[in-house]
Amino acid sequence: MFKQYIGWRFTLVAVAVVIIVATIWFVNNLSEKIQHEETKNVATWVEANQELLQAPEDANINLAVTIVTTNTSIPLILTDDHGKIIDTRNIDSAEVLRNPRYLEKELASFKKQHPPFIMAIDAKTNNYIYYGDSLLLRQVRYYPYIQLLVVALFIGVVLFALSTTNRATQNQVWVGMAKETAHQLGTPLSSMEAWLEILREKEENIPFVTELAKDVDRLKLITDRFSKIGSVPNLEERNLVVQVENMMTYIRKRAPQKVSFSLQSADPEVMAMISPPLFDWVLENLLKNALDAMEGTGAISVLIENHTTHITIDVTDTGKGVPKVLQDKIFNPGFSTKKRGWGLGLSLARRIIQDYHKGRLSVKWSEPNKGTTFRIWLRK
Repeated sequence: MFKQYIGWRFTLVAVAVVIIVATIWFVNNLSEKIQHEETKNVATWVEANQELLQAPEDANINLAVTIVTTNTSIPLILTDDHGKIIDTRNIDSAEVLRNPRYLEKELASFKKQHPPFIMAIDAKTNNYIYYGDSLLLRQVRYYPYIQLLVVALFIGVVLFALSTTNRATQNQVWVGMAKETAHQLGTPLSSMEAWLEILREKEENIPFVTELAKDVDRLKLITDRFSKIGSVPNLEERNLVVQVENMMTYIRKRAPQKVSFSLQSADPEVMAMISPPLFDWVLENLLKNALDAMEGTGAISVLIENHTTHITIDVTDTGKGVPKVLQDKIFNPGFSTKKRGWGLGLSLARRIIQDYHKGRLSVKWSEPNKGTTFRIWLRK
């Protein structure tokens, strides 16, 4: 399937390249033909002017006059032996009035485009005719490139719209799946709570009922998190130091003994508006990823910094690191380097921080076999 997808995309790109190359080749070939014809027309125009200068008074000059007067598209500039401009044809007179140096710039441009034609006035005097490309030739030469650019922009807009639509559809699927999961968990949780109440009636059941109650509460928290996906959560002002410390305590109890935890914050109180259940979900995901990356041995440190306009929370581990080529992909839905899991953890974590807390979640630093730092950025 993947190979077919790659092959399909390659075929489309190859066809597009062939069309572009063929269009450019055809346009260049056509512009060269038009340019050759314009050069011939200028040469004919020069010969007609030469004939008018040298014709006797009784000569028939109708043809020469017709040739001279029919050139209404090719711009011409006539100079003397010293390069002084004597006359012009088909030059924008309005631009000449606005810019006194316009003719000089046009003459310099014409000299670069074509060699001049020489028209002998007498035995010692020559005039030089410089000419440029007509408006038609310029349009033929550059219009296809403009057209290709417009088509490329149109295709880009269409692809962006399709991508946005697909992303919105995926979001709806994930939201629906999360809410349905929360709904399905609700019934057995209610039943489990009822059974716990029955078990509490006997004194000898109290020790294991207490532990079961913790697991039930945990399931209720997970259900609450899933139910909040897709809806705007209520933000509460909470102390992030306490919030992070509580989550680290929870993870520490379930982590191997060879993994050490540390929390650093210059301020004992760092207040921010958060959704506690969803924010805990993000922290739990980052801490669990750190544990998986270290494979049972290492250190996890969390640094909270309270800035003037924002707050940063850096979660650092001493695990295997994330290769640079994967650092942008790990937040994509479905992407995972683990053998199990759906690859939605980091994707949902980023969405929670960006969409609900108006912050950012990114990889601040990572090196293979040295560790990784994830950064949560929150606006005050």
